[in-house]
Amino acid sequence: MADSAVLQSGLQQPGWQVDRFIVSTALAGFALLGGLIWLEIAPFMVALFVVGTVLGMALYHGAFGFTAGWRNLVVKKRGAGMRAQLLLFGVTSLIMVPMLHSGQAGLVGAIAPVGTSLVVGSFLFGMGMQLGGGCGSGTLFNVGAGNIRMVVTLVFFIAGTVLGSIHLPWWLDRPGFDPVPLVGSFGVVGAILVQFVGLGLIAWWVNRIERKAHGAIERDELLWKSQGHGVFRTLLSGRWPFTWAILILAAGNALTLAIGGAPWSITFAFNVWGAKALEVVGVNMSQFEFWTWDYPAMALKDSVLTNIPSVMNFGLLLGAMLAAGLANRFNEASRNRPESRQFLAAVVGGLLLGYGARLGFGCNIGALFSGIASASLHAWIWFACAFAGSLIGIRLRPWFRLPN
Repeated sequence: MADSAVLQSGLQQPGWQVDRFIVSTALAGFALLGGLIWLEIAPFMVALFVVGTVLGMALYHGAFGFTAGWRNLVVKKRGAGMRAQLLLFGVTSLIMVPMLHSGQAGLVGAIAPVGTSLVVGSFLFGMGMQLGGGCGSGTLFNVGAGNIRMVVTLVFFIAGTVLGSIHLPWWLDRPGFDPVPLVGSFGVVGAILVQFVGLGLIAWWVNRIERKAHGAIERDELLWKSQGHGVFRTLLSGRWPFTWAILILAAGNALTLAIGGAPWSITFAFNVWGAKALEVVGVNMSQFEFWTWDYPAMALKDSVLTNIPSVMNFGLLLGAMLAAGLANRFNEASRNRPESRQFLAAVVGGLLLGYGARLGFGCNIGALFSGIASASLHAWIWFACAFAGSLIGIRLRPWFRLPN
């Protein structure tokens, strides 16, 4: 998710003012798009649109960032963001692994092969996170909140996913092996326990780094502090404690699985948007193998309003826009225009994000968050490789005049 320092600094203002124009625009967009989705397909898709909207608000108000969380651990030796992510993975795994193996028909987990494509893709994605300023969800919620630089990242993110889809069949022919669901080896309870052990070991490592650098761990990141105003105002204008964001993100992913039949994902929608745009200008995407496969071919043929990741992404954008309006932060974000090297970083970062997401079977949401929630081995490998790529990206940021 995206850089959160700016958001964190401004979501707790002494006086609360609402940007009525932005709030009205977001609500009008929500009503119009929700109506179109209802007419296009079915009420269940409207429910997913609402879930996406709430997730967008949670991401913005919670300033819940993978990108900044990883960078803060590396540069500042602070682990609050990483601890929040690990707790999110644990809570969601506890909910969704039993759901997926309850015997209910039609539920499919985020399970993917392990091989060269996964390793290369997740590594590139990690680099792109730090240069582009965010991941899949972070890019979207910052675009929704009016961040100009992230619009550039999103455009090239979409371009990168399309390029990755063209190359993916070649990458899948490189060395690798079939998906490895941990439930197959350890059972439902065993898989959850194995993942808890893994998350606990990472938490121990994170805490050790912070203690060594600062002598103690900041332990109040999960707690709500009034900052002079009540819970209701905090709920609407931010900044939320990590606990609130964790609970909503976990519940949102579980609802996505229950309603849509599969966990939350983001970047496949970018594939569809980019491919449809190319077809509008005369490119026949069916000449590429990826777009002849059943699911991509169906998504390319159908309306984006019937595509679950697209509908949830639209909701996420509007939810972030609404949250930014309620926090009176939209205009400030829109004035944050990138310098030339920062613009270049957004271009390069976006391409790496898109290409890496396609090769790595998703972003930090579809591959990592939903992958761990599905107890898939590929998610853990994605985590390690993306973090390694992120280390390179952090080292490259100063050349692009991006602060660490």
